[in-house]
Amino acid sequence: MNAEPKRKKKPLRILLDSNALLVPFQFKIDIFEELKTLLKMNFEAILLSPVRAELEEIAKTASPQMRKDFALALELAGKCKPVEICSEKTESTDDVIVKIASRWRASVFTNDKHLKKRLRDINVPVIYVRQKSKLEIDGRI
Repeated sequence: MNAEPKRKKKPLRILLDSNALLVPFQFKIDIFEELKTLLKMNFEAILLSPVRAELEEIAKTASPQMRKDFALALELAGKCKPVEICSEKTESTDDVIVKIASRWRASVFTNDKHLKKRLRDINVPVIYVRQKSKLEIDGRI
């Protein structure tokens, strides 16, 4: 009898853009529950350090209402796995997301129209809000 131990399948990595963490406050959608429903598999929500830095910066400098939303988004970010990324000063947060998503073959959750196009151009699956009420995937996971 050849009893090999079962390998645990690694969870699907989902990189979150800063606007993904604002979805619960903009559209009243529980993004983590919706991701479970949509994906029907184990996943790991990942927050790259440049995305966190972007959230922190906007939380300090935006209008009072936006500051509140971004502060809440930072709290929600605590449910994500933080990943420290060293990036060039000239690289935008979107550049880093595209580079890491491509390198890791990870999906990305974003509502940013330009970032979605860049990701789809390199065949990275994109999760986004559809009809202000549910999440949808563009691409194969």
